Amino acid sequence: MSKKGRKPGLTLAAIGLCIIVSALILPYLGAAAAESHGEGKWQGVDEAVVEKISREHHREARAPLIDMGQGDLFLFAFLAAGAIGGFVAGYYWRKLTEQRGH
Repeated sequence: MSKKGRKPGLTLAAIGLCIIVSALILPYLGAAAAESHGEGKWQGVDEAVVEKISREHHREARAPLIDMGQGDLFLFAFLAAGAIGGFVAGYYWRKLTEQRGH
């Protein structure tokens, strides 16, 4: 079929339909997959690897040096530090990259 025979409205409608169907079906599939695996079946890296190896070497877990508590506070601290570092590096980009002595 040549390009002249195509209708752009039909292509856009097909793409829009695919997006709408995906938006409706994907959350359902994700929820169904999460329910089929059940709670507690998948362990994190800390439980599956780090704690297992530490027990094998008779080194039990200790309290962390800096306790950030539970939740996303630790991730937020890394996000904030990265954002601040990015802004500082962006602000001083020319000074950081210019070659001196030439």
